[in-house]
Amino acid sequence: MLSYPATIPLSSRTLSHLAERIRGHRRQRRSRWRRLDPGRQALLTLAHLRNGDTYTRLAAGFGIGVSTAWRYVREAVDLLAAAVDDLATAMDRIRKLAYAILDGTLIPIDRVADQKPYYSGKHKRHGVNVQVIADAAGRLVWASAALPGAVHDLSAARVHGIIDALSSADVMTFADKGYQGAGGSVRTPFKRHRYRPKLSRRQKTVNRAHARVRARGERAIATLKCWKLLTKLRCCPRRATAIVQAILVLHRIETSRYSG
Repeated sequence: MLSYPATIPLSSRTLSHLAERIRGHRRQRRSRWRRLDPGRQALLTLAHLRNGDTYTRLAAGFGIGVSTAWRYVREAVDLLAAAVDDLATAMDRIRKLAYAILDGTLIPIDRVADQKPYYSGKHKRHGVNVQVIADAAGRLVWASAALPGAVHDLSAARVHGIIDALSSADVMTFADKGYQGAGGSVRTPFKRHRYRPKLSRRQKTVNRAHARVRARGERAIATLKCWKLLTKLRCCPRRATAIVQAILVLHRIETSRYSG
């Protein structure tokens, strides 16, 4: 089998943080000898999440079995997901923003036995729906748990309590037409209905200005999906939430080094 060196576009700070979490978990469980030390297990997990390396590739590269690689990654992902901020905690940061941008994204998945709830008519593919909140510069602030892809963006935002939380905090929020009717502090563009007159010149001007602001939210979604594993999940859709939450924790660790 041929092999080659590869890189992971993450800092050593992120690796050290994850390794320390794994080390503490092993001490707590009084775990005996493992095939990989905490640092190598952390590197294995980051290679899977960031580069999207399969368990087969990881097993060959780290000299372990495929099932062992699967267990190590799952353990590390669960440790990270347990440390994610919930919406109430995230609102402490969000309410300080000039305004927020709310958008939804579909993370593709493999077809499953019960595939109907996961089929998105909007995107014409199977996936899970994740709601993303960004700041005025398009930086990723928070991401929700994953819901089946057939769930509409507005419904998903209401299920997670995002609309109520943003409105209660009186945070001006920009969203696309999929959130029409959200109310509260959520602002959506004007929408022309079938039996109504065309939009006025003023409404079109407002829509263009709204689109320029809302487009920055695409940067947050791109930031989330630069973790190659989210290009297409090939695991049980119920694991999507833990994976997204683990990535959100790692993203905060990675970006905190720039915040001083």
